[in-house]
Amino acid sequence: MKKVDLEKRYNLIDALRGFALVNMIVFHFCYDIFMIYGLNTKWASAPLVIAWERFICISFILISGVCLHFSNHPYRRGIIINLCGFLITVVTFFAMPEQAVWFGVLNLIGTSMLITAALRGLFDKINPFLGSVLSLLCFAVFYGVPERYIGFFNIKLFDLPDFFYQFKYVAFIGFPDSGFRSSDYFPVITWIFVYILGYFLWRIIKQYSKENIFRQRVYFLDFLGRHSLLIYMLHQPLLMGICFLIFGHF
Repeated sequence: MKKVDLEKRYNLIDALRGFALVNMIVFHFCYDIFMIYGLNTKWASAPLVIAWERFICISFILISGVCLHFSNHPYRRGIIINLCGFLITVVTFFAMPEQAVWFGVLNLIGTSMLITAALRGLFDKINPFLGSVLSLLCFAVFYGVPERYIGFFNIKLFDLPDFFYQFKYVAFIGFPDSGFRSSDYFPVITWIFVYILGYFLWRIIKQYSKENIFRQRVYFLDFLGRHSLLIYMLHQPLLMGICFLIFGHF
């Protein structure tokens, strides 16, 4: 097994990912208790809960965009992450059909990695400040595409034609049909721009030679961040096992 050189690694990025991971595990534990076990089925619609969930997701995707700079094999990594996402889809489809995950955050990150890696030659020619602004603007403008509108985040400017939403197998792009359901859904349109934003932000940090700040360690959190994919894959079965011990049934 290859030994990790912690002196050369940007440990603070691992720690930030570890912090997002802890938030995600706590969020999913609350989701399991309140939503799946029905203790408070209105919990997920509370404004603070929605903001918390958005914070967690944006953190993961943004940090993943930053980390593309450190990947020696982005295409292989992107395929592996996508396969992990597909595995979650299969397991949830058979174990909890009503909570099945179709194109969740892992598929989004894996697909964004493949697309951004293919286009990084183009992105590297763009001023990172301009790239960051354009990425954020595109995220805002296309945020409502899965809800059938163009706007600025939740502000609707105009509706999109129903024609785009009539095809069952393009939901992953951002055009879900009326029957589409997923308990974790991150379409390419909208969310890839957060990933690309992360890519540009690291270029800004490098431009100002501030990358050594990220050498600092935050013990335990950076460990979690280095093993985030494995922990992500294992955490929900473990949480459901804990819930079974608490409630006595699945």
